[in-house]
Amino acid sequence: MADAVQVPDSGWHSQADERAYETRNFVLQGSLPAATSEQGKVEWTSGRALARPLLGAKKAYQSFALNRSKGPRLTVTGAKLGRTTITTSRGTATVPAWLFTLEGYDTPLKRVAVTPSKLPQSPIAQARQGSAGGLRSVPGFAGTATDGRSITVKATHGACDDGPVVKALETDENVVLYASVTGARSGPCSADLIEQNVKAELRKPLEDRILLDAFTGRPVPYGEPGGLSPSCVTCR
Repeated sequence: MADAVQVPDSGWHSQADERAYETRNFVLQGSLPAATSEQGKVEWTSGRALARPLLGAKKAYQSFALNRSKGPRLTVTGAKLGRTTITTSRGTATVPAWLFTLEGYDTPLKRVAVTPSKLPQSPIAQARQGSAGGLRSVPGFAGTATDGRSITVKATHGACDDGPVVKALETDENVVLYASVTGARSGPCSADLIEQNVKAELRKPLEDRILLDAFTGRPVPYGEPGGLSPSCVTCR
């Protein structure tokens, strides 16, 4: 639930460097390690671990170095494989990361070297929007409270209701989210679809349970609908 790229521990030395990072303006001076077919180990604080393919240093660099224009630039002089910690919907995980050396900096810019699985196909057919007793989809995941006892997700509603409501059905392994709207009014209404963040309370911390959307029958994605799911690294 955090950016895969982590800035140097010391922070940026100047506004120019910060601007270069924001615009993804980088230049490479030096060589990067060759691609590897090895597996990287992801470890959660709960003790669970998972082997995932490693992202090559070149591909990791290209994921954030998107610009080579005039103006402030950050210079990468090399990289080595290390580890970092990152917040996920399953809690804090220690993961492989490429540590990119930046000219003028004592600490590296880090880029997580593994990616989550793609969403699996749903074992059930998707319901029609607005059917099944007003059930609606949960387009995406937005974050987890520090104590894990509430989550924030994206939900949609129309112009002729009082807004979305998201509730959770919890099991030991999953949290099934089901969204609906409250205060729906009949009569003429525009076709506007409004998206907003909604908090859902949980009986116990989310930890490593998988978030499922009752409407689609699939894990809830982080980002664009149909995209990757941070709570589904181990989905099969």
